[in-house]
Order: sequence, then C-alpha cells, then structure tokens
Amino acid sequence: MLRAFLACLWAVLLCSPIFAAAPVSGNGLQRLIAAYPDHLAAAGANLLVWKDGAQMIYDDGKSKTFDETLEHADLQDQMSLPYPPGRTAPDPLPLDFDPGRFRHTPFFMKMYGNSAAEVQSRLATVIWLPKSANLPVRITTVNNVHKHLDAISREIDALPQALKACAMKLAGSFNWRAVRGQNQLSAHSFGIAIDLAVDCANFWRWDLPTLRYRNRIPLEIVDIFEKHGFIWGGKWYHYDTMHFEYRPELLPPSATLP
Repeated sequence: MLRAFLACLWAVLLCSPIFAAAPVSGNGLQRLIAAYPDHLAAAGANLLVWKDGAQMIYDDGKSKTFDETLEHADLQDQMSLPYPPGRTAPDPLPLDFDPGRFRHTPFFMKMYGNSAAEVQSRLATVIWLPKSANLPVRITTVNNVHKHLDAISREIDALPQALKACAMKLAGSFNWRAVRGQNQLSAHSFGIAIDLAVDCANFWRWDLPTLRYRNRIPLEIVDIFEKHGFIWGGKWYHYDTMHFEYRPELLPPSATLP
C-alpha cells in the first residue's frame, strides 16, 4: 500500500508546474539521479527530489566568485565543470579548473551523514592492497563505496611493483574536518575519499606562491579509480595528486561490481 501511495505521489509531483516549467539544465540533475539511484527520485526545472520526499534547489541563482563558489556551491555549481575522464585532461589545466571541488555540502550530509557520528556508523573496513600492503581503510558503505574501493585495491595490487609503489602507503581516509583554508567540509568527512602516499604526492599549497604542476602518481592507478567512480585531484588546477574521492555524477557509469 505504501509503495502504491508513493507512486501516486510522484505522479502528482511530476505533473505539477514546478516539474514541467523547463527542461533540466545541462542534464546535471539527470546525471545526479543516474549516479545515485538509491537516493534520488525525480528532477524538475530547478529541483532535485529525494526518495524520502526531501527537495533541494538545483540553481540558487546567485553570481559567485571562485572562492565564494568553493564555500557556498549549489548543485548547479557542483555539476558545472566537466571532469575529464581517462587520459583526456587539458594540458595545461585552465585557471581555476577544479572539477569536483565545488560541493553542495547539504547534498553530501544528507546522503552520507550530517555528523561525524552518523558517518562513522556507516563505515566499513577495507583491507588496502591485501597482498602487498595489508592496510585497513575506513570508508563508507553508502552507495557501496566500500565495495568499489575493495575492487580498486585488488586491481592495483595486481599491477607491477613499479606502478603500485605509490599506493603502498596511505595518507588518510575518513576524517571529519574542513578543507584546509576553507570552512566547508572535506570529502574525507563523508568517508568517500582516500589519499595515497605523501612521498609520491604534489599539492598546490606546498608550491605557493607559484603553482608548478607535477605528478608522480602512475596514470594506471588513476584509470582504475576512475573506472569505479572516483575522481582524481591531479586533474585540478589547484592540484592534489594524492587525493581520490567517489563522485560518480562527474564520470561515466562505474564498473559493475561482482
């Protein structure tokens, strides 16, 4: 009976003026729904509807500077920069081209947890590189991120030693904290991010006042992460080459899990 009631409710909502007013802007809403089908139900001209009936405005209509967008991104901002999958990143990276750094924090808090305790209650332990490093990693179970990370771990573990050397150490996973130099929560707060070895990493803040992009993470590792829905901070103008985070809305469909 509840299932029938919800079906009727969505039928009414989808016929209402707010859903019929205009097409989805740039398919960003549709890509969000395709990426998170267990959580998101429907989209209108400027509205995202969750399966529990909660609603979020897509575009707040505000003009923002780059720094303002980092702090106060809406969903449209989140989807505004196309992440380049595979070996297709522009070289050099355009000024402030940081696809994935704009995050609508309420979206991630609703999906993964609105407090450290709530996020922690949904974490699982994945053994990272079980044949080589055997390191425990705490990662969210929401959206099966832990299963994707386990698959990533096993694929990297099968790489030649020279390629997987930069993955033999880790610099962090779950950590409820703000982004360095900002007020918004880091992706690590939601248990969806992992940092590889610092001694293989390059980070834009370490190179101030002049940014000199350099990468030492093998692209074979990047390919594996992207296949499972993780974006890489090495494709940001403000580069963070150790950093990977689960953001399937910015990538083609993830690899199918066994």
